Amino acid sequence: MILNVRPLGDRILVEAVEEKAVNKGGIVIPDTAKEKPMESRVVALGTGKTDDNGKKVPFEMKKGDHLLVNKYGGTEIKLDGKEYKILNSDDVLAVLE
Repeated sequence: MILNVRPLGDRILVEAVEEKAVNKGGIVIPDTAKEKPMESRVVALGTGKTDDNGKKVPFEMKKGDHLLVNKYGGTEIKLDGKEYKILNSDDVLAVLE
């Protein structure tokens, strides 16, 4: 699938990585009660942030990296039936290795 979305500036398009729920005792938690996922996978990157001197600062992550992101940051969008988020680079907390 090819996405026709290119983030601008220091923005990043990510896809949530769902945590695998292991419920002891067979309790089913509805989707509305689940926490928002904090782990995401980079789908596309913008051009980067511009510093005070007008130079582009490269991203510290690349396409395909798994990130730990701010739980409530970014803007949620839906493309081709899948949910994505567009985040500012400041909403990224860590790159998971």
